[in-house]
Amino acid sequence: MPKFAANISLLFTELPYLDRFQAAAEAGFKAVEILFPYEQAAKETRRALLANGLDLVLINAPPPNYTGGAPGYAAIPGGEARFQSDIRRVLRYADILRPGLIHIMSGYASGPDALECFVKNLQWAADFAPQQQFTIEPLNPVSQPGYFLNDYDLAVEVLNQVNRPNLGLQFDSFHAYMIHGDAQAIWDRFHPRVVHAQIGAAPDRSEPGRGPTDFAALFTAMENTGYSGWVSAEYTASTSRTSQSLGWM
Repeated sequence: MPKFAANISLLFTELPYLDRFQAAAEAGFKAVEILFPYEQAAKETRRALLANGLDLVLINAPPPNYTGGAPGYAAIPGGEARFQSDIRRVLRYADILRPGLIHIMSGYASGPDALECFVKNLQWAADFAPQQQFTIEPLNPVSQPGYFLNDYDLAVEVLNQVNRPNLGLQFDSFHAYMIHGDAQAIWDRFHPRVVHAQIGAAPDRSEPGRGPTDFAALFTAMENTGYSGWVSAEYTASTSRTSQSLGWM
């Protein structure tokens, strides 16, 4: 079976942030991901990881704009200076947190200028921090209308144009189903480019075992294709406590 991580931005939210690390470890997870860890002092998060023997798989970039701006803008022309400044800030967190991957969000844009901007920003980030692994992830237009990176074929086009060894594809079963109607078919097509996987049931992004995706078959496909990365549970539990939603494990 794959090795599972817990997204503690969505799971164990019935607990305070720093208590979620212990809950994840007690539930059997060996790693976690945190979408936006920037509100908490990085050293406190690092201590919680170490105390519970957990790896940090992934964080998102850039940090949220608490003044109400979009959560990502790597594909928005004109924001290159801000992008570089915020990536430097993210990397300062990464120096302490040591995430395996940083997911760079494209933001909301469209057209050839957005593609060119996204590619150049990704090339800059990959070259500025060659020791850090980065990802990009297609998000579905139902949950994220107007998001630039909204298709797996587009994601591969971006990866090919960026052409950097430390940038890979992030697969999410929920988004894959919502975009293309068949999460496993997307895995079968694109798994050679995948460096990180996330799971959640469509269409409500609840725990595996609900909805149309056959997760046992998906896990078998992951195993059969030789995928050795983490598979992160990124969903909103349909139960009152996260532990009650983990029967799929």
